[in-house]
Amino acid sequence: MTSVLYDAPGPRAKRRNLIFSVVFFVLLALFLWWIWRTMDNKGQLKWALWEPFTTSQAWTTYLLPGLGNTLKAAALAMVIALPLGALFGIARLSDHRWVRIPAAAVVEFFRSIPVLLMMLFAFEFYVRSTDISSEDRPLYAVVTGLVLYNASVLAEVVRAGILALPKGQTEAAYAVGLRKGQTMSSILLPQAVTVMLPAIVSQLVVIVKDTALGGVMLNFTELLNSRSTLAANYANVVASFIVVAVIYIVLNFLLTSFASWLENRLRRSKKSTGAVVGVDAVAELAAPGEHTDVIKTP
Repeated sequence: MTSVLYDAPGPRAKRRNLIFSVVFFVLLALFLWWIWRTMDNKGQLKWALWEPFTTSQAWTTYLLPGLGNTLKAAALAMVIALPLGALFGIARLSDHRWVRIPAAAVVEFFRSIPVLLMMLFAFEFYVRSTDISSEDRPLYAVVTGLVLYNASVLAEVVRAGILALPKGQTEAAYAVGLRKGQTMSSILLPQAVTVMLPAIVSQLVVIVKDTALGGVMLNFTELLNSRSTLAANYANVVASFIVVAVIYIVLNFLLTSFASWLENRLRRSKKSTGAVVGVDAVAELAAPGEHTDVIKTP
């Protein structure tokens, strides 16, 4: 039995893959055992270091407020960056040079600058040029840096997703009299969303993790910054790092799981049902007064 991409493994290949799998899991188990023994020898597994995480004070005073700020900054950046990235991605595909070239310049400029540099610049800008309070400046700076960088990356994702579609989709739309804007909104974008979704989700995960840069450099009280305060009070640096890492893993796992569910749902909803677009539907999509050559069948 063969696949389009590769030949199905034979008996020898199956035995080899089984041996590699067993060796990998044995090495992984040895590595985890080594980490456990090292931490135990250094006294990092003492119950006194982990006990604070079983009390409500460590969570309500430090971790949960920090997690709330992380989610707040990430959510604001996502809500702004997604439509902004889509706008610039579509603008880069424009037939008009006065739209396409400035959009490309903006995207390439912000995509080339490190997100941390944009956060620092935004913070200094808000300090010297606005009346934003000192408590809110770190949040504004983090969101600004995340939006500028990730919107430019998402613009390239949108552009690549649309260009990945078969050219026949566009040609068929033009053949029935649709304009470019109608083709983009009604034909190309709905199909490109499914293609772009994995890359978009990956970038959303990056947004969640990059909020930690604001905690390190701008004293933004997100999850990682709150961990440092907790560790200073309870003297459990390693334990606090492990707990925060687990929180990030769970958070990003939930995000990717939701995206996978959404992607599967979109793919199922777009499977062909054998329906044929009627003349009235085509006429509604076409611009008023435009002629559409539609062949009517009895």
